[in-house]
Amino acid sequence: MFDIRGVVFDIDPVFANSEEWYQSIPEAVRPLREQPYYHLLAENDESSYLAYVSQQNLLADVDGGPVDHPQVSELFEDYADGRYRMRRGLTH
Repeated sequence: MFDIRGVVFDIDPVFANSEEWYQSIPEAVRPLREQPYYHLLAENDESSYLAYVSQQNLLADVDGGPVDHPQVSELFEDYADGRYRMRRGLTH
């Protein structure tokens, strides 16, 4: 539905954003609360931003390349073998 790419940096086991944010999504496309939600460093053709995306709305990235988001280097080490590795000290 939305043409974005991103790298996951955190996961909520169920919806954990504000009620106002949830209600702002049109009811016809509003995802269920009882599923994982992913925090992404996201990008599209126009900008980079933080996104909060339900599992049902994620697809594998067919481009397979690195994400060009200005905060990637704050959270992740270099991109290698199709993956990012979280910086030491940031993992749980």
